[in-house]
Amino acid sequence: MKRTPEQLRSHRWFGPDTLRAFGHRSRIKQMGYALEEFQGRPVIAILNTWSDIACCHTHFRDRAEQVRRGVWSAGGFPLEIPVTSLAEQFQKPSAMMYRNLLAMETEEVLRSYPIDGAVLMGGCDKTTPALVMGAISVDLPVIFLPAGPMLRGNWRGRPVGSGTEVWRAWAERQAGKLSECAWRELEDGIARSPGHCMTMGTASTMTAAVEALGLSLPGASSIPAVDATHGRMAAACGRRIVELVWEDRRPSTIVTPSSFDNAIITVLALGGSTNAVIHLIALARRAGVDLSLERFDALSRMTPVLADIQPGGRHLMEDFYYAGGLRALLARVRELLVLEAGTVAEGSLGDAISGAEVHDSEVIRPIDRPVSPSGALAILHGSLAPDGAVIKAVAADPALLRHRGPAVVFEDQADVEARADDPDLPVTPDSVLVLKRSGPIGAPGMPEWGMLPIPRRLLQAGVRDMVRISDARMSGTSYGTCVLHVAPEAAVGGPLALVRDGDEIELDVPGRRLDLLVPDQELRGRRADFTPTVPTGLSGYGELYVRHVTQANLGCDFDFLARRADVREPVIH
Repeated sequence: MKRTPEQLRSHRWFGPDTLRAFGHRSRIKQMGYALEEFQGRPVIAILNTWSDIACCHTHFRDRAEQVRRGVWSAGGFPLEIPVTSLAEQFQKPSAMMYRNLLAMETEEVLRSYPIDGAVLMGGCDKTTPALVMGAISVDLPVIFLPAGPMLRGNWRGRPVGSGTEVWRAWAERQAGKLSECAWRELEDGIARSPGHCMTMGTASTMTAAVEALGLSLPGASSIPAVDATHGRMAAACGRRIVELVWEDRRPSTIVTPSSFDNAIITVLALGGSTNAVIHLIALARRAGVDLSLERFDALSRMTPVLADIQPGGRHLMEDFYYAGGLRALLARVRELLVLEAGTVAEGSLGDAISGAEVHDSEVIRPIDRPVSPSGALAILHGSLAPDGAVIKAVAADPALLRHRGPAVVFEDQADVEARADDPDLPVTPDSVLVLKRSGPIGAPGMPEWGMLPIPRRLLQAGVRDMVRISDARMSGTSYGTCVLHVAPEAAVGGPLALVRDGDEIELDVPGRRLDLLVPDQELRGRRADFTPTVPTGLSGYGELYVRHVTQANLGCDFDFLARRADVREPVIH
């Protein structure tokens, strides 16, 4: 049933015949608006993560105007509100450290102002989960507008993917096989337009996951940032959010456990980023859904990888869009999906993908010819990861998925930078590189250090992959046999903290095991000498972060921000 103007949340600010409402109305009029332009209309916040340093979002000034146009045309009252800009490439020690800050800001902005609904504008890695986390917590009608991927890179006459091609080229340069001139040409040609990474990195993975979750309009996540269709999608978001407000369609009426299964299957079929595991768990905890690492592994065993996109495949997001985009891919795995799940569109997920066609079966593979029949991601447990770890198996060397070797231990990232290329480092291709103190608390902020560099002398000998283990994350554009998110992390006393040079470590991805082959008695002695490490010299927010961030298996959200049903509406006085 459609709500009346008096039932709008913003009516509490603008509707009553009170002194306080008089002040609210007069101040809106101060900005040049007439009463009939805002009173009795849904007030729509356009939360814009544009800034001069957010290179993925440089087109958002234009997109905000197109959203505004859609809101006006549907009878709403748009208000653009800037929120924190998380620029993955520039923010240190990691944009991940500030995901929770943007999530809190999103919730508080929407909760404290006279907002009836919102269009959330994001796309760069952490902006997507942050905006949606905050929106789920405040539970107002929202639509997420993805930034869209940038155009393909171009280097010496061939298309190249952001991130993925950099790691490969850097390895060749370290091996002495790539000139400085070629390296500089790659720097000029790899990022050619607005938009986020055009590989299946964290940005493309998470925007697709949110679409599958039901919080974006069908097809939104696949559109390249500079395509004219993207501007039309922005206006469509503006129109639809007004309807959602009148319908009172909030995230709590859309997002269910089945929605999260759909999002996970989407990530797996795309061969998506390991970072999605952390972000989806955080989103689920905000929604009151019990989502565990084991659910990812169970779905991974039954979901084929169909998207042949870098880093696990050959193509790029622009190719994926022309091949039919996410709707086409989901149509190919429809038997695995809960098609009755709701969306912000007028129908179900099944309705959203109805009629979708694949136009290029090399980019979106058929079920009988997948990139991999299953196992895009694998969740590992064992004596080295009691609370779990994750590996992107589809982007690893198959020969290393079962491996046993001696540890070469780096105590922190500074140790990696100081010693990784030391000619005297006792390392062979069979060694297991181990990085400690790079988790949520230890780093702090869990940076993307998990793709540890292969020592230069091994690169020069032709080695291109090794087993690497850490409590860090890695970029979704990265690849290799990298075991990530080891929990508990080393800084708080997880078994990773006890590993020493020469210890035998066994990785068994098919068996889902990660074990430290050291006798229990020896480990008890090492533990007696262990002292937890908490970073010092932090900012105020940094102190809040290390005191309240959860471990990777719980989503790295703050412990006080899980589902809270008793938060009151602000008092108007």
